[in-house]
Amino acid sequence: MDNQLKELLDKQAISEILQRYSRTMDWLDEAGQASCYWPDAHVDYGFFSGRADEFVPMVMVHEQKAVKRWHLVTGEIIKINGNKAEVESYGISTGSSGNDDPSNMYGGRYLDEFEKRNGEWRISKRMYILDWKKSYTVVFIYHTLKRVRMRILYGKSKG
Repeated sequence: MDNQLKELLDKQAISEILQRYSRTMDWLDEAGQASCYWPDAHVDYGFFSGRADEFVPMVMVHEQKAVKRWHLVTGEIIKINGNKAEVESYGISTGSSGNDDPSNMYGGRYLDEFEKRNGEWRISKRMYILDWKKSYTVVFIYHTLKRVRMRILYGKSKG
């Protein structure tokens, strides 16, 4: 296989793992989340530093406390070196407890090392760097959206 094509396929596989990380965190898919990491991967989020197989169950308990959660990983830069890769990406996450407490939004960077073992890429080392945090109040907007929908459907407000 052409080296450039192989590198593109490897980068795509790594990018899909980053997206799987977000999706499985949002949907509380513990097995899917675990499949992003090698079990012996070292994970450092500041509030946790240890093995991935210890991190995943712990973080799922934390994420279950939120009524809604949303994770986004983007802007990845991937440098392949054989069966290893260095990856830097940006992450934004937020969640809501469902009560009147303020919600938080976090922005930071993931500094990852990936390894390809038996033809499969996974995270072998992750460091998360928190760059910023913003608290905000969640506003229930159902009635506003209902009025907007009615205007679109009927050309005027129906309540």
